[in-house]
Amino acid sequence: MMLAAHTNHLRVRHGHSRVTFVELFFDLVFVFAVTQLSHGLLEHLTQLGALQTAVLMLALWWAWIDNAWVTNWLDPERAPVRLLLFVLMLLGLIVSASIPKAFEERAAAFALAYGALEIIPKLFMLWALKRHDAGNYRNFVRITLWRGAGAVCWIASGFVAPEWRLALWALALAIDTGSPLIGFFVPGFGRSTTADWTVEGGHMAERCGLFVIIALGESILITGATSAGLPATLINNAAFANAFIGST
Repeated sequence: MMLAAHTNHLRVRHGHSRVTFVELFFDLVFVFAVTQLSHGLLEHLTQLGALQTAVLMLALWWAWIDNAWVTNWLDPERAPVRLLLFVLMLLGLIVSASIPKAFEERAAAFALAYGALEIIPKLFMLWALKRHDAGNYRNFVRITLWRGAGAVCWIASGFVAPEWRLALWALALAIDTGSPLIGFFVPGFGRSTTADWTVEGGHMAERCGLFVIIALGESILITGATSAGLPATLINNAAFANAFIGST
């Protein structure tokens, strides 16, 4: 019981919980990651490059959605929760910066940061839930065991020969994607049900909507910055207008 929070760090739910500034700050890292995916694909515009980008995109999806769920339960106004988000932001920034070379010389940095990004918030949830929500604590025991198995594959892949890396990351994604489909079943612990995943729907919907707005804002910034450095030709002006209309 010493490895359990005495203070309750969970959200007190009275109607719709608004998305906090620190959650939006956290999401900026993953908007940057989406931009990095496009840059990485442009540098590796082949069938293999497309497959690698798809693997990385799904990995980033799980990293973001897992942490969005965590802050659906935890209160970001609590200092330990806020500190957790800042640590995860740093790890996310390392992951994002490594994306264009994730299958090459920056594989170890990507793998270590992603593995930590996957397991640290689950351990924090166990600490936060143990005294305050027995049902969800049991749920997160299952989740932590499965995500831990995935994290081992992610981390190990950073230190193997390049030809084995894609296969190991595909295995990690299979674990991360398949485990929720079977309710994170663990022998002796059973499986999770939707009743264990009590989500504040309004908060989650707002979080997803704001993420899309930030991503579109990033597109607008890139459009403007790129256009400013190009001559005002007909084709460049047409591309500028097309990019703006697409974002709108």
